[in-house]
Amino acid sequence: MSHVAHELHEEFPEKAEAIHALKASNAHFARIAEEYHTLNRAIHRMETNVEPVDDATLEDLKKKRLALKDEIAGFLTEVNA
Repeated sequence: MSHVAHELHEEFPEKAEAIHALKASNAHFARIAEEYHTLNRAIHRMETNVEPVDDATLEDLKKKRLALKDEIAGFLTEVNA
């Protein structure tokens, strides 16, 4: 189990400027980036037992985080296309 937070700037280090620009110019991207951040921090607290949770719930939240990350990656791919 990883105890490292998966922040967007760490997941997409070469896309930091694009992430910032999209947050400022695209309301949907800004919303999903914020949702990713909020969910990511909650998962990190759960993984480090600050907020204990059952394994099934944690796995469901990780799947949601992955789906958001995939959507964010899609936006970042479109920016470079």
